[in-house]
Amino acid sequence: MELSRAALPRVPAGCRPRISAPAPGIVHLGVSAFHRAHQAVFTEEAMAAGGGDWGIVHVAPHSPQIVGAMRAQDGLFSVTALGPEGTSTRVVGSSAGQLLAAADPDAVVALLADPAVRIVTLTVTEKGYRLDGATGRMLLDDELRADLETDRAPRTVPGLLIRGLCARRRAGAGPIALVSCDNLPANGHRMRGLIDTLAVAKGISDWVRENVTCPGTMVDRIVPATTAETLTLAAETLGVRDRAAVNGEPYRAWVIEDDFPAGRPAWDLAGAVMTGDPRPWETLKLRTLNGVHSAIAYLGAVAGHETIAAALTMPGLETAVRLFIAEDIAPSLEPPDGVDTIAYGDEVLVRFENPAIAYRTTQVAGDGTQKLPPRVLHTIQDRRAAGEMPRWGALVVAAWMRFVQGVTDDGQPLPLDDPLADRIRARLAAAPATPEGVVEALLGLDTVFNPQLADDAEFRAVLVGWLTSLEKHGVAATLAGA
Repeated sequence: MELSRAALPRVPAGCRPRISAPAPGIVHLGVSAFHRAHQAVFTEEAMAAGGGDWGIVHVAPHSPQIVGAMRAQDGLFSVTALGPEGTSTRVVGSSAGQLLAAADPDAVVALLADPAVRIVTLTVTEKGYRLDGATGRMLLDDELRADLETDRAPRTVPGLLIRGLCARRRAGAGPIALVSCDNLPANGHRMRGLIDTLAVAKGISDWVRENVTCPGTMVDRIVPATTAETLTLAAETLGVRDRAAVNGEPYRAWVIEDDFPAGRPAWDLAGAVMTGDPRPWETLKLRTLNGVHSAIAYLGAVAGHETIAAALTMPGLETAVRLFIAEDIAPSLEPPDGVDTIAYGDEVLVRFENPAIAYRTTQVAGDGTQKLPPRVLHTIQDRRAAGEMPRWGALVVAAWMRFVQGVTDDGQPLPLDDPLADRIRARLAAAPATPEGVVEALLGLDTVFNPQLADDAEFRAVLVGWLTSLEKHGVAATLAGA
């Protein structure tokens, strides 16, 4: 039997949802495994502890499989926490509906105009916002331009949002909060800039300024991709099949700017930190956790390691990332009060070493042109502005440049899953097949590298040195000699 509300009596009592059939109050764009293991869990626990109609209507931009699976299961899915000493599984009941935006964008627009909906949250990855990685400004591509200039059903996430806000204004549906839960620096401020730009284009700036807030957030939980093993473990624990099951580490954190004009769930009762300024937390997490994650992913993938935990067993890698944290990252930021960046980094590495979390290096390495600026390049830029050479940060960039060439040290193919994949391949094909040629070609990606860094001769020389070693000797020997 498959998971459903009718099947819940078959599920062990300790694994059942904390709430049942919530009324909708939140729309979430991007039904990722991360969202289901993070915000959906926090929101269910908040409703269980503090009440309120805050059910989540899940909107997948382009993922019919997950929408179909959740619909067949009455919106239910399970989350399994994978700890070094064992697992625990619970069914989550915070979903109040499921929509596929690509199939029915007008229904999404109507939902955003519903006065019962008071919050929109998003996990659409960096590329979903149509932002330039180097500058953070909105990229007005052909699809988004068409969303703004025509009356066709919107096809982009920004197009859905602004069309929904226009409909909400016409309906007099009241204020709303738009909450980015993606790994973007100052994600609330970026969302504000995006919405303000779109509002100018649609002539609703005054209404948006008075009725729309964009709280910033910091989100944290390691959630690897769902595998056949994930589904099998969930079925064995629950006694029913769950086609939407996800798993993640036991640790989780959510820091939220408390700026909700139409109310919010009692997320603080579920363990979230409500604050006036989440930016120090965002920067700490982006540079220390996500930046180190990317470092391990690129070096580990090129060395032929499948998972982050396996890569960390490679001699020299943990030492290199600890030096990256201590010498490059820690001096580049001001951590939240009471937090020590080095100690935070130590905790991050313990989490990455969890053998139960089979987070694939190639999964973390995907979308590198979107991830590199906030995770690594901003650290490098701040250190260069201070007159210092971020040697370990340069190693991470060199490892990315080695990764996008598409082959491991032992000759196995590597995937290039990136929105700029065609540009990367074209620039590499036209460049001399030398470290200097590769560095020149890839630093020319002006939506990734800003001009100051691309033209920094001293940094470029360090980058060429690392890439030369990686190409000539491989990752293992480079780390051994570092």
